[in-house]
This record gives sequence, C-alpha cells and structure tokens, in this order.
Amino acid sequence: MSKQQSATVLLAHGSSDQNWLAPFSDLLGNIRDGLNGERVEMSYMELADPSMEHQITVLAREGFTHIDVMPLFFAAGRHLRKDVPGQIDALQSTLKDEGLQVSITLHPPVGLEPEVTDALRHIVVRQVSANS
Repeated sequence: MSKQQSATVLLAHGSSDQNWLAPFSDLLGNIRDGLNGERVEMSYMELADPSMEHQITVLAREGFTHIDVMPLFFAAGRHLRKDVPGQIDALQSTLKDEGLQVSITLHPPVGLEPEVTDALRHIVVRQVSANS
C-alpha cells in the first residue's frame, strides 16, 4: 500500500474546554513537523470537533483507502473496547454504501507503549524525589 493511500487519525477523548484541547492541537503540529508529508488528522470521541467519523469520511472521499486510528488514551476502557469499534463498523458500512472501500485499523492506546510508561515513570519519580 502506498503512503498516498494511507492516513492516520489520532483520537482523543474530547472536551468543551479550549484549555484541554490546545495541547492536542500543538501535538498534531509537532507530529506533522516530524513527518514527510504523511497525512495525520486529529479527532475526538465527544464534546469537541472534528469527530473520528467526520475525519475518516473526509479522508475516504479524498481517496484514502486505509485509515489507521491511533487512540491518544492511556488505556483501553469501554470507549476503546466497545464504542469505537462499533463506530468504525457502522462507518465502514456507510462508506461502503457510498461506494468507498476503506479499511480502518484501530490501534491499541498509545498509553500502553513502553516509551509512554517510561516517560511517566521518570516524571513521577522526579516529582516524588523532589518532594521528599
């Protein structure tokens, strides 16, 4: 599969608080700066736009045939075990009805990655040590 056919949608929980949303916008910019033109978009489960469904639909209509969904969650709770897979199934059916064949892969939450847990461990140890 060529990179032109594949895109990534980052998925965060969402909030109506702009202060909560701002770091995700910054993160998206930093991620894009580290790439060579690969398409990456941000989306939210609820309380903020754009939704995952919206972003995937836009990408599918632009001709992307494979979408990786990368949850910016710490762990796989109900949303990632039940809600998101259900949304993806429904969306694939809708897109198929539009004549768009899109494979969508839901990845494990980034919080389970060793680099994330190592970073958190270092931060907590540093804070606890500083307060001792």
